[in-house]
Amino acid sequence: MTLSSLKPPPKQTVSEWADTHRVLSSETSASPGRWITHSFQKPIMDAFNDPLVETVVFQAGSQLGKTEILLNVLAYHIALDPSPIMIIQPTLSMAGSFSKNRITPLLRDCEVLKNKVKDPRARDSGNTVYAKSFDGGSLDLIGSNSPSSASSRPIRLLLMDEVDRYSTATVEGDIIGLAKRRTTNFYNRKIFMCSTPTIKGESRIEEFYKQGDQNQFYVPCHQCDDYQTLEWKNVNFEKDNGRIKDAFYVCEGCGAPWTDSERLRAIAKGYFKPSAEFTNIRSYHVSGLYSPWNSLFEQAVYFDSARHLSENLRVFINTVLAQTFSLEEQGDTIDAKVIKQRAEDFGDELPREVVVLTCGVDTQTDRLEATIMGADRDEGLYIIDHHILWGDPNSHQVWTDLEELLNFEYNHPSGEKLRVRLTCIDSGGSNTGSVYKWCKLKGESLRAFAIKGVGGERPICTKPSTNNIQKVKLFPVGVDTTKSLLYGRLQIEEGQGMVHVSDKLNDEYFEQLCSEKRVEKISRGIRKQVWVKSRSRNEAWDCLQYAYAGLHILNVNLRLLHERMNRPKQEEQEPKLKRRPNPINNRKGRWMDT
Repeated sequence: MTLSSLKPPPKQTVSEWADTHRVLSSETSASPGRWITHSFQKPIMDAFNDPLVETVVFQAGSQLGKTEILLNVLAYHIALDPSPIMIIQPTLSMAGSFSKNRITPLLRDCEVLKNKVKDPRARDSGNTVYAKSFDGGSLDLIGSNSPSSASSRPIRLLLMDEVDRYSTATVEGDIIGLAKRRTTNFYNRKIFMCSTPTIKGESRIEEFYKQGDQNQFYVPCHQCDDYQTLEWKNVNFEKDNGRIKDAFYVCEGCGAPWTDSERLRAIAKGYFKPSAEFTNIRSYHVSGLYSPWNSLFEQAVYFDSARHLSENLRVFINTVLAQTFSLEEQGDTIDAKVIKQRAEDFGDELPREVVVLTCGVDTQTDRLEATIMGADRDEGLYIIDHHILWGDPNSHQVWTDLEELLNFEYNHPSGEKLRVRLTCIDSGGSNTGSVYKWCKLKGESLRAFAIKGVGGERPICTKPSTNNIQKVKLFPVGVDTTKSLLYGRLQIEEGQGMVHVSDKLNDEYFEQLCSEKRVEKISRGIRKQVWVKSRSRNEAWDCLQYAYAGLHILNVNLRLLHERMNRPKQEEQEPKLKRRPNPINNRKGRWMDT
């Protein structure tokens, strides 16, 4: 030990040192060269210079600089504040790879570190893959699968990388507990834990994050200057032919859209705000939405490709959103009483917002059940009425009653009269032949189509087939997708997208509307959502799905319909253009506008 090692470290924070001396190596960085500290990284690194902080916890998405922060802290202490240091990786082999691929380039490319650790090829250098010595301190690298290594010597600086991937406790004890006990001799000990989270209830990084002051990063909107955390629910993306073509962030406060450059400028002005009382643990959470290296478009494309498979969705939630993934089986239900309480009196006319009507028909052995559904310009839904038409579907009369229902004209406040524009009839069960026969006879005039529900992750509706005995158009309907969408809509209590329900409907209707619950199960390692009946009668729920599918089959421009129906009457009564014969085409009787 030399006298220089006894000098107190200069008054320089970890981030200041890194910005001055750290060099990123070409082997490990997509942008080699001088290190630049980003706004959300600075407080995390500088927490190591706060004498009141003992432990720093960083729960973050992938590729947000967790490991680089660890290396900056390591390099700072080797250069300015040498002490006994330990790094723990998930496995011993990973510790070896980390030493060779990350620490060796760090020591080689940072000028101020070159002479701190001796060349491993030199005799008695004290420098091996798993152990390195330098003036005033030492570095040990171990794997969580070798807990006995954690009890070999006292440690002042403990750096733990990807703690959620550590081996579970063995007969020798928990690796994290063993390592932390080795720091008790030092009043100025520092402990760093970083990781992307994994399973809810099992995630160690989330457990330690909650023990700290739970800092979230707040950024300002360029329009309203409202500070907010970045949430995935506020990421909007547009699709073209099934592919995402654009993605942007929407301000939580004023609704202003942010481009990627505006998002990055907001991040540069952000700050951490704790939500819990500070003891001696600073804990931070940062999701991939703060990443300066990944655009929102890239993340939206990733989400769109991952959301269809539970295991892929789990990776997105863990590595991008930096949140834990729940594997618990959960039942999710809607309360029929809550839906009934917000039922509305539509009066004798249709609600003014309704611009189109569709109908969904369910077939039973002794009746047809039909729901009349309206939609507004923003695809808000209105359950106008539900009808039970008694009679054998194999007889003529019940279909005559359905035809009369579909031809009924509803009064609209605009003065217009609306009829059902499209009807979807379930062709499953024992009435398939009768449905096909009636759709072949009346389908064109009434725009009534046979449908067949299909499970799994499918679109609401796709192109029809005519591969049936009557050669009628048969539309496949993705019932799981339709149920999920309507389920979410029913939970909206106000605002755009909610389902409005008429108060003329009886209690049985509301019970049927809430007759299924969504349950999450694990099957062969894959998390799936399945729908389970909570009661035997559910025709109202099925009919609503079919009516909603009909709206998508119709594929009408709702906003244009809204504009036409709300156009001032004087515009409709403008004088017609005068016409005169076209001399060129006069012999053929063609006309042109003057």
